[in-house]
Amino acid sequence: MDTLLDLYTRHVDWRDLTLVVLSPVFAVFLALEAWRFRRTGVFDWRDSFDSLNSGGSYLVVDLLLLSVLVLPAMGWVYAHRLFTLEISVARFAGLFLLVELLYYGFHRASHRIRWFWCSHVVHHGSEHMNFGTALRQSWFYPIAGNWLFYLPAVWLGFEPRWVLFALSLNLAYQFFVHTTWVGRLPDWFEFLFNTPSHHRAHHGRNPQYLDKNFGGTLIVFDRLFGTFEPEREAVDYGLEHPFPTHNLFWLNAHEWRAMFRDMAAESNWRLRLAHLWMPPDWRRGGPAGAPTAARRADPMAGDAAANSPR
Repeated sequence: MDTLLDLYTRHVDWRDLTLVVLSPVFAVFLALEAWRFRRTGVFDWRDSFDSLNSGGSYLVVDLLLLSVLVLPAMGWVYAHRLFTLEISVARFAGLFLLVELLYYGFHRASHRIRWFWCSHVVHHGSEHMNFGTALRQSWFYPIAGNWLFYLPAVWLGFEPRWVLFALSLNLAYQFFVHTTWVGRLPDWFEFLFNTPSHHRAHHGRNPQYLDKNFGGTLIVFDRLFGTFEPEREAVDYGLEHPFPTHNLFWLNAHEWRAMFRDMAAESNWRLRLAHLWMPPDWRRGGPAGAPTAARRADPMAGDAAANSPR
């Protein structure tokens, strides 16, 4: 019987390894930034260790689930595609733009739908902004279904691995916007592209920065859809209600537990299921529409008020 490793190695493709191949580049920039800001508080070594653990374990889990779950599902959709779009330079540019739009949809949904937030919360867990923060990714992205957002590109006629390659390049670019090293860039660049300034605001828990700047490589869709917010005041990084743990498992799983506990506490199935698709800050209202769930200070208690970012 084939093992997971057998299944992966049999179907490996160079495009699957984009982020792995780029890892030494990321490591060099991470080391340079750590040296540059070694006495400024930009880095906390325990926090950075958590980020490195998250990023390394994510790559392993993601590559395995890519072979056994994501690619087979995308392959089925590709078999029922509308067209066959062979890759050329122009078509890949169009695909990259389409993937950027689909990424915007995924990222916005990951902040406003609790099911997807349960995975994405991992990325916002650090209270520091540095290249290491970019590495914080969830084991559960494939299981939560982040890849579902990219199926329209496959159904349209782009081969799945080209879609995922375009996404990998998008994510590789995003590594470089997780930093305080770079200030504002020229106005034309800030207008079109996601930049460190825009992404610092995205990671802020300041009220004006919540749920803003969802773009990956571009910021134009945020401008078009009303989710753009410039970085005007100092950013307070992290979750509004932090989950203080260095345990790698709970870094990935804490919000899932909180959501299922909130579901179990409801009185009927309609309210229980609503926790899956309502925003992370959703509360069941009383007769006058006032929230009925009290916030608890203990984040291990599982209340969404203590574990969600809002």
